Amino acid sequence: MAETDGTWSSNANEALTVSLVTPVNGQLKTLTSFHPKFTYPIFGEQEQIFGYQKLKINLRYNASDMRPHLTTTYGKKFKAIGETEPADIDEMMKEFLPEVAFQKSKEFEQTVMSLPENWTPPGEKVHEFKTSQKGHTFEVWRGSLGDQAVRQLVTRIQILVSLFIEGGTPIDVDDSDADRWTVFFLYTKYTDPATKRQVYMFGGYCTVYRFYLYLPSPPATPTRDDLDLGDGNFDLSQLPCRSRISQFIVIPTFQGKGVGSQFYQAIFSQYLNHPQTVEITVEDPNEAFDDMRDLCDLTYLRTVPEFLKLRINTSIKLPRDGAVPKDIIDPEAYEALRRKVKIAPRQFARVLEMQLASQLADSVRPGIRTEGDEEPPKPTPAEEHEYNLWKLLVKARLYRQHKDILGQLDISERLEKLEETVVSVEFEYARLLALLESRTDKTRQDAQSSSNGKRKADESAEEETASKKARVEDA
Repeated sequence: MAETDGTWSSNANEALTVSLVTPVNGQLKTLTSFHPKFTYPIFGEQEQIFGYQKLKINLRYNASDMRPHLTTTYGKKFKAIGETEPADIDEMMKEFLPEVAFQKSKEFEQTVMSLPENWTPPGEKVHEFKTSQKGHTFEVWRGSLGDQAVRQLVTRIQILVSLFIEGGTPIDVDDSDADRWTVFFLYTKYTDPATKRQVYMFGGYCTVYRFYLYLPSPPATPTRDDLDLGDGNFDLSQLPCRSRISQFIVIPTFQGKGVGSQFYQAIFSQYLNHPQTVEITVEDPNEAFDDMRDLCDLTYLRTVPEFLKLRINTSIKLPRDGAVPKDIIDPEAYEALRRKVKIAPRQFARVLEMQLASQLADSVRPGIRTEGDEEPPKPTPAEEHEYNLWKLLVKARLYRQHKDILGQLDISERLEKLEETVVSVEFEYARLLALLESRTDKTRQDAQSSSNGKRKADESAEEETASKKARVEDA
């Protein structure tokens, strides 16, 4: 229930429903609907709306061009007493939606009905993929925020940032550096069974911002006095840059189906092949995105031969004190590969640590054990030595990452804190590796099922063809 009987306060998360609709036989059909995860940016920290009973707020979107329309219904409305009055819902939503969202229902429906059947998302299609959802093909479209059609679509949908990303901030689409933003739109494309026409349905979007890097280089000695300064029309897009993923949203309808991972991989691939991008980073990722990113990055890196060659140098002797050896991993091969795959230093280090953990012997490999599990075998001195080197590698990275805080502790406290943190890291890596293994097994099973299904279909078709051929010959 969105409210408690006898009160005038409604839970905003339950009262607000986002739905995607499409025209079918002269009417609007709801394809999917869902509630927001957060509403505090709109309705305040308590996420409560005062002044209504049986409140329902419906934010409808045309599933293709995401034209929005807001309607509000309620059973009773509180009569204002002095300064105590019902919340002005439309006024509160105007900060997050374009004016077109507040038109009359009839205007919205007429506009949706009149959208050309050959409509496509703005920008250019750069990738497509399929998931286990039968009949659905997902497409990834890329465009610049400097493009009017891209800007219009972002203006319509970026309320989703406030509804699904904690602490998320919408983009200023009118900013002077709008062309630094690249937007990737995720759409599913399917054939409507009622009309037999191809339908685009919005599935999510991602924004990426370019930070230009002015790489230092020694000044050249001028060879003449009349230095050519150019005409001032230098193309900034040709400068080296760091490409930062800022906002990443997949609507709840497609979450938990591997769609987000494939969307991320498509975007990562775009920048891996983008000559100007030196590094791919992510702005303040939440835990769910971190998990997806870790698994995607590890899956990709396991296809790179140079990554598989990075191993712990077990010939190193563990120092009793002093600096950590810098060649636990070949430093030159490490940095050359990191630059090649354009993954940020901390992320690359974590994914490599995860990979190296997966290669440790069963006797020392971090794992999640439950009651009843067999005890691991006793480690050999060589296995224990490799494990200790792995831990030293992790501790060195943690110390660099938290140097300002750890540097304030005395040595014994510092070592104790690092040891505690390594235990947490081990658990985290074990969880992620187990998750990756289960997903890999599921993907393998799905592929096997699909292959078996295709084989049976082919066999049936062959039998049917043979049967028809026999009847023709008999005739």
